[in-house]
Amino acid sequence: MHLYAIGDIHGQLGLLQAAHALIAADMARHGPGRVVHVGDLVDRGPDSRGVIDFLIRGLSRGEDWVVLKGNHDRMFSRFIANPHEPEPGLRAELSWLHPRLGGADTLRSYGVADAGDRPVAKVHAEAIGAVPAEHLAFLAARPTLHLAGDCVFVHAGIRPGVPLAEQVERDLVWIRDPFLQATESFGPLVVHGHTVVDEATHYGNRLNIDSGAAYGGPLSAVVIEGREAALLTPTGRRNLIPAR
Repeated sequence: MHLYAIGDIHGQLGLLQAAHALIAADMARHGPGRVVHVGDLVDRGPDSRGVIDFLIRGLSRGEDWVVLKGNHDRMFSRFIANPHEPEPGLRAELSWLHPRLGGADTLRSYGVADAGDRPVAKVHAEAIGAVPAEHLAFLAARPTLHLAGDCVFVHAGIRPGVPLAEQVERDLVWIRDPFLQATESFGPLVVHGHTVVDEATHYGNRLNIDSGAAYGGPLSAVVIEGREAALLTPTGRRNLIPAR
């Protein structure tokens, strides 16, 4: 069984389409496999709306895709539900509309202009009218963990020492340390994004595939067989050797 995974998308529709083209080419040579998107569909990039449309259409036509929830997807949903409710995973001085987070870029893709520079109440009222109910339902339905083969797929990571069944959403979409510092086996290989690396990196116990599409980097697509992984490139597979 082989699995595919795509890293943090962040509103980059063109990169997402290109990643799926690489996967389609690999499937043509090696046979079909499930595709897991590790979350952060929205924010910072130019076309978050287009990304969600693309994923909804694919799932609707029966593609074997899994789309997980990332912290940015969670912040989007929570803003629409209540723009004044604090996000527990976010520093108190920040909000989804802060330039560092990219919420205004997401709302711009829905036709809500200058969201970071206007009163929150007005922006929220416009967003309620602009974001389709189908998109909100899609975001609300995203799982935070997917087990397949020898892998567990999550957005950010898992809390070491806690059974998978007892992991909580805040950790699954926000955690960095102590997950990133752990060297012991988690059991299954943890495939995740959330923390930007120069390129997809295999650490032996985890595989980080967030290569910084939000900041002008590539969007990584990988194929996983057992606990081994390869980065998909226009010239084929490039094996990812565990760093430790």
